[in-house]
Amino acid sequence: MFDKKTRSFFLIPYVLWMLMFVVFPILLIVYYSFHDTQGNFTLNNYVEFFGKTYLWMTFYSFWYALIITLVCLVISYPLAFIISRSKYKEILLLLIILPTWINILLKTYAFIGLFSKNGNISNVLSYLGLGSEGLLFNSFSFVFVSAYIFMPFMLLPIYNSVAGINKNLIDASYDLGADFKTTFRKIILPLSIEGVKTGVQVTFIPALSIFMITRLIAGNKIINLGTAIEEHFLVTQNVGLGSTIAVFLILTMALIMILTSNKNKLGGTR
Repeated sequence: MFDKKTRSFFLIPYVLWMLMFVVFPILLIVYYSFHDTQGNFTLNNYVEFFGKTYLWMTFYSFWYALIITLVCLVISYPLAFIISRSKYKEILLLLIILPTWINILLKTYAFIGLFSKNGNISNVLSYLGLGSEGLLFNSFSFVFVSAYIFMPFMLLPIYNSVAGINKNLIDASYDLGADFKTTFRKIILPLSIEGVKTGVQVTFIPALSIFMITRLIAGNKIINLGTAIEEHFLVTQNVGLGSTIAVFLILTMALIMILTSNKNKLGGTR
């Protein structure tokens, strides 16, 4: 419809947007990561980051991001199949998507009210004789709230994959004598694996750097890399070290996207 010159012209706004709001900010972060608080060039930020303190912080960040991702995956995978086979799939999908329209800060404060010592959940547990202490400021509440917030981002890609699986393939597998385990391993999983990869990407990557939930729900008892970046930029004013952590997260996220990308996207699966 359009010639090559016209298509190139339409790309100009997109390229300018990417340069100003993606490329330039990343280059600025890389630049600051090589400077100290006085603006002098230094490599001490990277030396400090790869010290014992931040290596442990990195380990805990990956650990909690992995737990959150696994919780979302374990719940989302079977739920995606249930929704795809339901005659009320549109309504169920709407109920799953609706919470994403609400600001994450509002949802977090809602859980503070539910999990606090005088919250509804604590009152129910107290009535059942299971204790009256609040559920805030611990690992459980942090993982629970994070998994709730990221659940739609894991479920929707998996749903798109499983909804496209031809039911006749599954029926044919059973007709040929395969049990559920074989059918799942040979048919269902290969045909839905791309949705799983996408779900892992959009869940694990942001879970690495969340900081607001750690502040409000975990009460700073869980310190991850996202919290450290916020601390250095807003409290200690050590922009160089905060930028160093951000550079590490950017490289890690890029590596995760490469590892979970569809290598057979052009050539098809074998």
